[in-house]
Amino acid sequence: MTTPIRVLVADDHALVRMGIQALIGTEPGIELIAEATNGEEVIRLARTLQPDIILLDLVMPLMDGIEAIRRILDDQPGARILVLTSFATDDKLFPAIKAGALGYLLKDSKPEELTRAIRQVYDGESSLHPAIARRVLQELAKPSKQPPTTDPLTVRELEVLRLIARGLNNDDIARTLVISEPTTRTHVSNILSKLQLASRTQAALYAIREGLASLDDMP
Repeated sequence: MTTPIRVLVADDHALVRMGIQALIGTEPGIELIAEATNGEEVIRLARTLQPDIILLDLVMPLMDGIEAIRRILDDQPGARILVLTSFATDDKLFPAIKAGALGYLLKDSKPEELTRAIRQVYDGESSLHPAIARRVLQELAKPSKQPPTTDPLTVRELEVLRLIARGLNNDDIARTLVISEPTTRTHVSNILSKLQLASRTQAALYAIREGLASLDDMP
């Protein structure tokens, strides 16, 4: 029997949490293990429960979601965080991605979009709402402010980066390039380190900005 994806939900609105609970309760392979109502509580629960996915609002009492993302990832670098919010503005979107969120979904998304995003982020893929993808496209049209890396990516790392931008997880990349999964993990880690990036989502956006992939490649 497959172990379910364990989800921690953080949102200060009870109706939102109830809706997510009802949805996940009908979805095979996904389990809601706890709920947080503020930023400080989600940090504490993330540390003690170590969920597979943290489904996080950005506007919460005591601590906002962006700061919560930073603190969770400082404590657990491998945590997978999916933002679920009402805000598609640049001042929320890009700080959340920069902080290390793997996905960014709006609360007007369809139920199947949410469950699909949970599974994608669990697999290490990026997941962006269509409206968010449009904001990303606008941002990518601006000149890059990021200095070139002093340690260039190898040919193999460039191949891995292109596949990250296509939304492939480590297992898929390993099969595509006929390498082992641990070797793939090492390549991904090297890419993020060399480019000074915090997440695969940022790596995918970097690949698009630098012309290594297109927005159509992103899932």
